Amino acid sequence: MVTPLLTDLYQFTMAYAYWKAGKHLDRAVLEPSSSPLNSSLLTVYLRYCAVKLIMKIVCFDLYFRKSPFSGEFTIFGGLEECIRFIANFKITEDDIKFLRSVMPTCEDGFFEYLSSIDCSDVEVYAIPEGYVVFPKVPLMRIEGPVAVVQLLETPFLSLVNYASLVTTNAARHRFIAGKSKNLLEFGLRRAQGPDGGISASRYSYMGGFDATSNVAAGRLFGIPIRGTHSHAFSLDEIIDKELTSSDGSNKCEDFVFLVQSWLSRIKDSSSLCGTFGETSHSELAAFTSYALAFPNSFLALVDTYDVMRSGVPNFCAVALALNDMGYKAVGIRLDSGDLAYQSVETRKFFRAIEKEFGIVGFGKMSITASNDLNEETIDALNKQGHEVDAFGIGTYLVTCYAQAALGCVFKLVEINKQPRIKLSEDVTKVSIPCKKKCYRLYGKEGYPLVDIMTGEDEPSPKVGERLLCRHPFNESKRAYVVPQQVEELLKCYWPGNSGD
Repeated sequence: MVTPLLTDLYQFTMAYAYWKAGKHLDRAVLEPSSSPLNSSLLTVYLRYCAVKLIMKIVCFDLYFRKSPFSGEFTIFGGLEECIRFIANFKITEDDIKFLRSVMPTCEDGFFEYLSSIDCSDVEVYAIPEGYVVFPKVPLMRIEGPVAVVQLLETPFLSLVNYASLVTTNAARHRFIAGKSKNLLEFGLRRAQGPDGGISASRYSYMGGFDATSNVAAGRLFGIPIRGTHSHAFSLDEIIDKELTSSDGSNKCEDFVFLVQSWLSRIKDSSSLCGTFGETSHSELAAFTSYALAFPNSFLALVDTYDVMRSGVPNFCAVALALNDMGYKAVGIRLDSGDLAYQSVETRKFFRAIEKEFGIVGFGKMSITASNDLNEETIDALNKQGHEVDAFGIGTYLVTCYAQAALGCVFKLVEINKQPRIKLSEDVTKVSIPCKKKCYRLYGKEGYPLVDIMTGEDEPSPKVGERLLCRHPFNESKRAYVVPQQVEELLKCYWPGNSGD
């Protein structure tokens, strides 16, 4: 979908206006020629040179004005897709045909110009993808012919805005959940269309999630794929009851009977006697059937009927039967009810099984929780105390429910080495002019202290040199910073004609 036509119409109308200006100048300096053919060729050549002369040295910054989710940071995403876009930038004959239909008053020469352009004269400098970034600091600096760069504005903003927003949202969920918990992205069915679902899976992974349920994203980007089964998975009768042991040394002719035997033993055990009664037979059949299909990765959804009186006992019976055959079940998923309470009670049940039957490690069986989770619900679970090992998060993650858009902008900051500024009555919308260099300063312990911007020709900060900076928590105060390491943030990712 990401082609040169994935842009706003005004980008092409502006490009035409720029082209017209170059043509006008071209005509102003041309002398008549006695040869019509030579005149035509010379006109085309000089027009090309004039456009290049006028439009070559422009510089745009892509940045955002405020961090999302009322937070203090953003994670930069989308750079790789931007570079791939310009590497393959080409306006095709079909594109030209369509543009002629929507811009019928434009001259033929403009469409000839469009069909000839690529991004070989464009240079892109950017902060590395995945870095923590802050308002006003350029994420990308784009230099090149103004008509070409103008055509990059909307695609770049489209590729960066959502990617950075989802990556930041994922990172915030990781921060709340902690390093030890597994985070699973389950949002495909709730995402804004298939393309939104693919992007959400990709950038959730970059933001710190461990896996996705999205099979297509797993194939495209190598993201680990995880999943269980739905509440609708139900089987009353199992035809093939055989299960070969994990090492292939023996075969259980009736795995269903083995599972039922373990369920009876659990019911009769001294530590679990009376904790549950008759469990759901169809649920047990569904669990057994699923385990026969996936003995190495059995993870069951246990809240279809009653978590503690049916789902967990049924799961344990199947898990213990699998253990007899040399397999280890993965765990359970909770998708409704009081997740904190259920996880704690389930953990107690698992530990009782381990103690009663001497199954080492059974008490540490994985517990996954889902059900419209977000930052707030995970934080609440942490405060209540829970035994959840993994969180499956969908709607609130992929839709960025708390904030719809990041609000990146693409502003001209320099043309022909002359600074340019956007003025506004709204002071937050006033741009910072000139081509910039950006640096991240680190302290003695290796932690970043502050990001600073300088003009391109200004001296760079030096290690050990004391700098007076605005206080990070009080704008009316100033603080001295003595960097022990200086990192230049804007690195060249697309050098145009100067490199590969």
